Amino acid sequence: MALERFRVTHIVFSGIAGGVNPALNIGDVVVAERWGQYLETLAAREVAPGQFATPGWMKDATMPAFGMWYPRPVGVLTKSGKKESKFWFDADPKLLAIARTMTNVPLADCDAAKVCLATKPRFMVGGNGVSGQVFVDNAALREYTFKTFEANVLDMETAAVAQVAYANGVPYIAFRSLSDLAGGGKGENEIETFFKVAADNSANVLMAFLSAWR
Repeated sequence: MALERFRVTHIVFSGIAGGVNPALNIGDVVVAERWGQYLETLAAREVAPGQFATPGWMKDATMPAFGMWYPRPVGVLTKSGKKESKFWFDADPKLLAIARTMTNVPLADCDAAKVCLATKPRFMVGGNGVSGQVFVDNAALREYTFKTFEANVLDMETAAVAQVAYANGVPYIAFRSLSDLAGGGKGENEIETFFKVAADNSANVLMAFLSAWR
């Protein structure tokens, strides 16, 4: 609706995410090159205990499954009227190129309440991100997501924004800072502890990006 009402030339998105890549830590900021809807799935028929089969007529459920769940691409209708079946939605290469020029962006390791990270946060441009309509706090799903999609981060919104941007022909870029490890940590999910410092770091990188872009 915003794209239809206003003259939007670019979409720049910022927020927090769960970390999927084991090499990343809470507080790190990631700018993924592309985003996909990894929980757009088929719930497959169980043909034997622990064994599942997809319908013969469903040809697009070809990615590795997580139990009965088989990821599928989404349907997209572009402004030109073209219908597509698509999984990955690329961030704009020109905006990514600007992000890659950014060095020494100040990233906080403590928030205003002196809640501090265990490691110094880093800024990373590249790789994949995935989105789905569940909050993930499960080590097995995290491992599957990293292995299957080579994702650095997962969240609940960015791929939807990327899909809308693509359908409307509007370039986008997204900044996501790790607030938790999506079930990969040793104890309870970390988002309640670190979402403030993560959100601040994502915002700091976003502001630095806007300055570099200008």
